[in-house]
Amino acid sequence: MATVSPQETDSAPSDQPWTYTLRLPNDPRAARIARVTLRAVLSGHGMAELAETAELLTSELVTNAIRHSDGPAQLRLRHLCESRLRVSIWDTNPTIPAPFDTPPGRLDRLTALAEAAAKADDTHGRGLLIVRLCADNWGGYPLADDLFGISGKLLWFELTPLRSSFDIAA
Repeated sequence: MATVSPQETDSAPSDQPWTYTLRLPNDPRAARIARVTLRAVLSGHGMAELAETAELLTSELVTNAIRHSDGPAQLRLRHLCESRLRVSIWDTNPTIPAPFDTPPGRLDRLTALAEAAAKADDTHGRGLLIVRLCADNWGGYPLADDLFGISGKLLWFELTPLRSSFDIAA
């Protein structure tokens, strides 16, 4: 009788690209579902060291997508070369919030730190600021009405395991 046992898997991240996509309804529970999915994917691919920062930033973008659009949202997780993770959030609202409507500049982190100091007592409106402070790269672009039958916008950020984003935000 043959015996089957699970093979040992290497928990180190692979250099092979992968992509996961999750469609989210316009529901307040969507951010939690996105975080749980993200943690499972990163753990499964040996990228658990990115999980805390990725969860925080994903939660901010999904919450904004649900709050500021009427339709569903979509989460896309992509492993890029050199253990880089790109998280994208699509929603049906075509308005790209500033400063995601322009590419980040060399001094954007300093600008974001100054904004954070100015908004220290605010109780809302800091989600995209957190993304700017913690992500290695970020951006956004509109999606045309005729592109694959969808419209709206896509906001994204990238993380690499080489940098501690929480140190910058703290």
